[in-house]
Amino acid sequence: MPRQTSPAVDRDLTPFDRLRANERGATAVEYGLNAALVSLACVMAFLSLGINLSELFFGISNSLSGR
Repeated sequence: MPRQTSPAVDRDLTPFDRLRANERGATAVEYGLNAALVSLACVMAFLSLGINLSELFFGISNSLSGR
């Protein structure tokens, strides 16, 4: 939750301090980091299990098309 400051206190802050107190973009950054971590975990799992994605998708495609 963003910090609440009174207008009198906010007036006394330097522009750098106001920028540091602003936490509005923190949630988007956290979601981006979480997505990157999940993607990395998926890639590591596929590599360690030896799953070849192209073979997997070709197999699914072939079974759907009836070949």
